[in-house]
Amino acid sequence: MPESRSEPDDATVDAVGKLVAALETVEQARGHLYAFHHLTGSADFALDEAAEALEKAGHAEWAERVRTELIGLNVLPERWTFQLIEEYDDGYYAAFRGMTREATGDLTGGRRHLHEERIKRRRRTEGRPGHEMGRPST
Repeated sequence: MPESRSEPDDATVDAVGKLVAALETVEQARGHLYAFHHLTGSADFALDEAAEALEKAGHAEWAERVRTELIGLNVLPERWTFQLIEEYDDGYYAAFRGMTREATGDLTGGRRHLHEERIKRRRRTEGRPGHEMGRPST
């Protein structure tokens, strides 16, 4: 399918592609932040068993320290991991995603992966099963 005249020029498509790729990196970082949140929460709950085991092993003072000093401890001053996620989502992530949405809307008609769509158009074998163009980028 040849490019229509209403499509943006190559430089614009490449620039927007870089912006979208940067957002995809931020999406990965956000996933790691959620993994950090889940792992930290799992560790905090595992401390209950550790404290109980310490107590059963005759180390009541260590069990008490784990219960009072570690269980429920803020990961950063005044913050648990859910608060980090909320601040990240509502601040940096929302701004990044919003600007990317605005830029793609303004510059590529909202087509976020137009760069990749053009690559697919060039690299596929016309008429071959499994190489269909499919729907355009949205």
